[in-house]
Amino acid sequence: MKYRRAVSTATALMLLVTTGCSSHSAVDAPQNPKAVIQIWIRQQPASPSAQTAARLAKAFTTKTGIKTKVVALYEDFETKMQQQAAQRQLPDIVINDTAQVGSMQVQGWAQEVDRQSFNGGDRISDQAWQAAQVSDGRYFGVPFSIQSFALFVRKDWRLKLHLPEPKTWDDLAKMADAFTRKDPDGDGKADTYGFVIPGTTTRGYMAWYLSSYIWANGGDFLTRVGDLWKPAINNDKSVAAVTWMKSQFCTQKVVNPDAVTIDTTRAHDTFEKGIGGIYLTGPYMLPRFVKSMGNDKLEVFPLPAGPDGTIQHVLAEGENIYLMSGSHNRAGQMKFAEFATSEEGQTIGMDGDDAGPIVRLPINQDVDLTAVRSDPRWQTFQSIFDSAGTYMPAVPSWTPFRQDAADSLNAIMANCQSNVKQELDKLASQFASELKHQNALAS
Repeated sequence: MKYRRAVSTATALMLLVTTGCSSHSAVDAPQNPKAVIQIWIRQQPASPSAQTAARLAKAFTTKTGIKTKVVALYEDFETKMQQQAAQRQLPDIVINDTAQVGSMQVQGWAQEVDRQSFNGGDRISDQAWQAAQVSDGRYFGVPFSIQSFALFVRKDWRLKLHLPEPKTWDDLAKMADAFTRKDPDGDGKADTYGFVIPGTTTRGYMAWYLSSYIWANGGDFLTRVGDLWKPAINNDKSVAAVTWMKSQFCTQKVVNPDAVTIDTTRAHDTFEKGIGGIYLTGPYMLPRFVKSMGNDKLEVFPLPAGPDGTIQHVLAEGENIYLMSGSHNRAGQMKFAEFATSEEGQTIGMDGDDAGPIVRLPINQDVDLTAVRSDPRWQTFQSIFDSAGTYMPAVPSWTPFRQDAADSLNAIMANCQSNVKQELDKLASQFASELKHQNALAS
């Protein structure tokens, strides 16, 4: 019922937006080529990343003469977007998660982008373009940043305990056990853990985190059947992956105890403070961890394929540039997207080896990653993306699936008496209902 009410709200907002921001639609809004381009980015205000966004916008203004205003927001980003839509005052540009593309289209917030006519679109990788594509094959964003996920491991702990580099899930389990029980930090206290997991249900974090493990084991959330979908979260390989992770929570007890209640902000701190030693996260954390923990304490490894997985797959995501409906400067919107995806714009956004990258891995094939960044661990993430990166399913709106999955997976990990197969069967039924609601259910 909660989601159904959200859908009704979204539908109402879509009607508001498609009739136009500032009482005009994206087609008939009065145009002013000198109008300031307002850019929203999902970053902490005044953070190094927000400062990088400001430098990018300043360089754009210097190049084109078009003025900009950057607004960095983090908490309740989507809620604030809805408020702006209700007031018919959407920003001109939004830089936000690739997983939001379906929702942005459904709510009528983002304009369609013609990939073939986009200036510089041929230099954007095909894999990056997939992240801006909705279920019917059209594009409602321009790729800006891509990323894959890998295991950050405490190198000093691993070497002290004479553990091998993790090549299998069994290696991971043994490492997590040793990090929990063999006092890797040498303080004589039982105060360390193996896995650091941000498993709250907020924004679907538990599903986001476990997706890589599910895919690495050959499982999936949904299976595509032509242009439609059917649930796959309860197939044997998905069940096996979730069961393995539950054993780390409940049997081995090698996961940070607050895992089911924390988001990534707190998980970053947990790893940084030496409470846990294995953290699956993105390349954007590399500069921060190097600065706070020391270069010699960190190493990065690909997540191994699971026992049932024949090909390694891990989460791929990033950010798109969304050209928002109702802009009074559509030409300026497009010019910003072209600049931000150019070699110059991407290089500014990468921020070298410093702490504020808003371009994690470049989408522009002309950018030489090794020339911009000296830390070779960035290349590990690039190689993982190229060989194993997997986007969330391109259903009309992924958000309700992610939330339902997070609620279910969180409950499984929080209740050691739970039956994984039964709970995932229930989740598959929820998925089927949602697919039907979105007119995307295969018979």
